[in-house]
Amino acid sequence: MPPRTALTVWPLDGIPEIQAGTDLVSVIADAAAGELQDGDILVVTSKIVSKAEGRFVVADDREDAITAETVRVVASRVTPSGFTTRIVENRLGMVSAAAGVDASNTPEGTVLLLPVDPDASARAIAGGLRERLGVEVGVIVSDTLGRAWREGQTDHAIGAGGVEVFEDLRGGTDAEGRPLVVTMPCVGDELAAAADLVKGKAARRPVAVVRGRADLVGALDLPGARSIVRPLERDMFRLGADEAYAEGFAAGAASPSDEGGVGDAG
Repeated sequence: MPPRTALTVWPLDGIPEIQAGTDLVSVIADAAAGELQDGDILVVTSKIVSKAEGRFVVADDREDAITAETVRVVASRVTPSGFTTRIVENRLGMVSAAAGVDASNTPEGTVLLLPVDPDASARAIAGGLRERLGVEVGVIVSDTLGRAWREGQTDHAIGAGGVEVFEDLRGGTDAEGRPLVVTMPCVGDELAAAADLVKGKAARRPVAVVRGRADLVGALDLPGARSIVRPLERDMFRLGADEAYAEGFAAGAASPSDEGGVGDAG
């Protein structure tokens, strides 16, 4: 494990309102104004990536857009106010509320979808900045997500280019010499959350720079944030509790009754 240095995180000022077709590499490079150096990691809010990619869709009803982006419903609840909250798996494999569909700060009658391929977007931005500025930087595309069993939200990595998203400590030892068997911090999510502390939600600072983890920056073809999504076969919580109960109850009700079976033969 490399020696650790201080971690420094700061937002980039001067990012203008992003429109469809905006060149994010140019915008970010101009805002950085010579600040970047090898090993820096830029955390870019997914909203500006989606805006630049023109991911607006006309949707008078946000629920329709959520349905269109949904692959699988994990849980659904109706609040006392009558609002339905849906936790779903979207086409990117992410499990989140509302499939990542965003209706804030968008033109009236439209909603904003997540980038088509956040990993590809992150790699394109990282590659463009490396070429333009001559520094080896990594890029994380972040989005705000809730967490099971915990209130509130934090930012997570949904795209990554040129950045290790895991720090695999398995096979090593702890400070007492005990073997580490399952320790694999998701540093991609940790970096995204750290950057959100300085970006803020309403400060119009959608890009932050993290310095101090150059050991995580590498080739553009490193596994992206899609590798963070847990495969279905290892998902121990595929459904919400109520949905799992209903599914099990329905399966039990549909199975043949044991009454009158072989054990009853006289």
